[in-house]
Amino acid sequence: MIDPTYVERILTRLVQIDSTNPSLSVHGAGEAEIAAYVEGLLNDLGLEVKRFEPEPGRVSVVGRWAGSGGGRSLLLNAHLDTVTVEGMAEPFSGAVRNGRLYGRGSQDMKGSLAAQIAAVAALQNTGVRLAGDLLIAGVADEECASIGVQSIIPHYQPDGVIVTEPSDLQISLAHKGFMWLEVRTQGRAFHGSRPDMGIDANMHMGRFLAELHLLSEALNERPPHPLLGQGSLHAATLHGGTEWSSYAAECVCGIERRTLPGETEEQVKAEIETILDYLHATDPMFKATLQIKLMRDPFEVSPDVPLVQTLTKATATVLGEPAPHIGQSFWTDAAFHAAAGSDTVLIGPVGDGLHSAEEWVDISSVIQLAEILARTAISYCGRAE
Repeated sequence: MIDPTYVERILTRLVQIDSTNPSLSVHGAGEAEIAAYVEGLLNDLGLEVKRFEPEPGRVSVVGRWAGSGGGRSLLLNAHLDTVTVEGMAEPFSGAVRNGRLYGRGSQDMKGSLAAQIAAVAALQNTGVRLAGDLLIAGVADEECASIGVQSIIPHYQPDGVIVTEPSDLQISLAHKGFMWLEVRTQGRAFHGSRPDMGIDANMHMGRFLAELHLLSEALNERPPHPLLGQGSLHAATLHGGTEWSSYAAECVCGIERRTLPGETEEQVKAEIETILDYLHATDPMFKATLQIKLMRDPFEVSPDVPLVQTLTKATATVLGEPAPHIGQSFWTDAAFHAAAGSDTVLIGPVGDGLHSAEEWVDISSVIQLAEILARTAISYCGRAE
């Protein structure tokens, strides 16, 4: 059903296009060029294509293959942007060695995008018509703030969404969320020779970090999620003081908290505020503020929803046995689709090296993914009468 030559050709070109996220690097090319290439592929397939550009150069593309009516709609989602390429020997080569295609974004997630497009091409080439709409979305900025998926969601309300993030052809039913929090301890800048006048914000931060470590250990003792394990936190950044001979007037700690389904913004914030309140109660000179910088919800879907059951059956047909149901520690755009009311699930190709110096995707798994997506679309959207 799937044309391997077509898959490899478009995947190679996708990897060769620099789509580094400009929010992560001043040299980032953005998504304009790769979006134009994807738009051309979708136009060649006769899809109704729309572009979304919430910020200059940050382009997302959605193609709609209209069904005959009466079936469920399905959207296949992949992101166009990649992380940075520092330290990579061949970031945009698209070189193939031993069945692996190399380059930034090959697995995360241009292989997935190639599979989505190839699935539609295969359905058309075999004369299949669907009852429900099938949509392909290539979105911007997933690696930073997800402005791409947020710009398309108001315009589409699909019954189901498959986010094709890398999963080694396993079916992901859940992933963690995250919160970025910032704690600032306040001191009083003064010459280092005057301990009677200076207040050391760095020392105050040290006391806070000791309590934060205890909270981190407590998270490990909580009941685990069946697919995701425990929530976690770490002190990601730390900045304080200006010179050796002065007391630090301020110290800033950036904290990342990875959250589980059921954990709320209010709960996470209260955990940190409890520490700050305790430290102030034991030392009135301790002063600190807390600010939430960014929050993304965790995601979870029931294995009983029709889309998950349909996808599981498709994997059994293509792979010889049903793909296992797993959870992911990383965050994805699936959380936004699920929050908008679509039944959402994740599956993606086999590979390695996400965000590292050598990234690759297994080409045969991309072809298998394309067939899984095509079979899922037939069963989920229904055949046209």
